[in-house]
Amino acid sequence: MKTLRDVKVGETAVVVKLHGEGATKRRIMDMGITKGVELHVRKVAPLGDPMELNVRGYELSVRTADAEMIEVK
Repeated sequence: MKTLRDVKVGETAVVVKLHGEGATKRRIMDMGITKGVELHVRKVAPLGDPMELNVRGYELSVRTADAEMIEVK
């Protein structure tokens, strides 16, 4: 299983499935990350957390712990 955390800077991935429970999963979905959405990794902070993404035409920062819950292809 490949997660968003495994995607390198400059690569694009498509969301396959969201893992997680309750409020955490809902928060990820509220940010616009849903099944079938294309995510482009713009950059990653020097210590690896957070990562900056382009999602649906806007920039979004996601924590590494949340990125591990997003399965991509």
